[in-house]
Amino acid sequence: MEPFDRRESQVRSYCRAFPTVFDTARGCTLTDTDGRTYLDLFAGAGALSYGHNPPALKEALLAYLQRDGVTHALDMHTAAKAHLLEQIEDVILTPRGLDHRVLFPGPTGTNAVETCLKIARKVTGRELVVAFTNGFHGMTLGSLAITGSQHKRGGAGVPLSHTRVMPFDGYLGDDVDTIDVIARYLADGSSGVGPPAAFVVETVQAEGGVRVASAAWLRRLRALADEVGALLIVDDIQVGCGRTGPFFSFDGWDVVPDLIPLSKSLSGYGLPFSLVLVRPEHDVFAPGEHNGTFRGFNPAMVTAAAALDLWRDDTLQRGTEAKGAHARARLEQLARTFGGEVRGRGLILGLELDRPGAARAVSAACFRRGVIVETAGAQDEVLKLLPPLVISREELDHGLDVIAEACAEVFAAPRAVSPQGTGSEVAP
Repeated sequence: MEPFDRRESQVRSYCRAFPTVFDTARGCTLTDTDGRTYLDLFAGAGALSYGHNPPALKEALLAYLQRDGVTHALDMHTAAKAHLLEQIEDVILTPRGLDHRVLFPGPTGTNAVETCLKIARKVTGRELVVAFTNGFHGMTLGSLAITGSQHKRGGAGVPLSHTRVMPFDGYLGDDVDTIDVIARYLADGSSGVGPPAAFVVETVQAEGGVRVASAAWLRRLRALADEVGALLIVDDIQVGCGRTGPFFSFDGWDVVPDLIPLSKSLSGYGLPFSLVLVRPEHDVFAPGEHNGTFRGFNPAMVTAAAALDLWRDDTLQRGTEAKGAHARARLEQLARTFGGEVRGRGLILGLELDRPGAARAVSAACFRRGVIVETAGAQDEVLKLLPPLVISREELDHGLDVIAEACAEVFAAPRAVSPQGTGSEVAP
């Protein structure tokens, strides 16, 4: 694996799970330098919802570059940005009765989350932000402070402060509404938890194990935020842009967040890009008070605007929901056969297998068969399906067939006995 082993940092991770050298990609297929093809059920951790090199977006991008369209513009006005803002207004905001402003914070999701935290603290004059168990919001210090994973938090090297983690929907069991727990903390002047600047939440905790919040729970969180004077931030970076079916994961839930960070599939092409949708009354930064060198990456604006054309009707949403229901039914059969649980919405689905280490072993077995599927959760205990939304039924069924074969292989193998004799590993 030269020159990777010789020169690249040891921090790399996905290349360890999928050890080959990829060269080309189209649609749902990756091809390595040896000419072997792989069905991609990972989609760049959700950044490639429209597949690799989608033709309509590639055509728009190439045409823009060919005519010497502006590439880098900081936050100056450009024709590409004007077109994108019009698309956001016409396709996303106006049909939903939303009046949010569009803030371009920088190229990545963590830039968007950091921006939301700064806005919430500036608006409210408070420091504390309430996040949720198993949440993931980014790797820079502010977003890492509201991320649950101890493994990721351990890389910070400094205290991660001014946040408080509260139980997500279902964390304390099906018979406990965790909003009641949070409200009790905030109502008790001796709980040690003061009024927060914001609540920040994912409706589906993707990296946290595909854990799903209900519409009723999110509505109660919205009401609690209003009651205590906090902002509601719905992090739709991984599960927005159609991943759950509708464009926003909270569409149809009668919830309007104050701040909505978007990234990953926002550009539609895998180009680095993010934005924050901000209610007008919270658009409080003075000119230049928050900025970033690459907040004006116009090629990503071009592909993002082209991607929004796909949302002018409900074809993509209906396809995502139908394929998601089909995949869920097949995964539930695997859960009944091998022992486990299926969670998710649309085309983000998680299969948590009962045997420790099984999800990682199944992922490895799938890769050997030419299918790329990720794991998630605190112990990588969940096999996570995150395919391009444009995947065909035939491709999806092929991937699910391979997952079934991999499960059969892994569960037929004996447990590898740990040094303590607990049998906590699974033979790969």
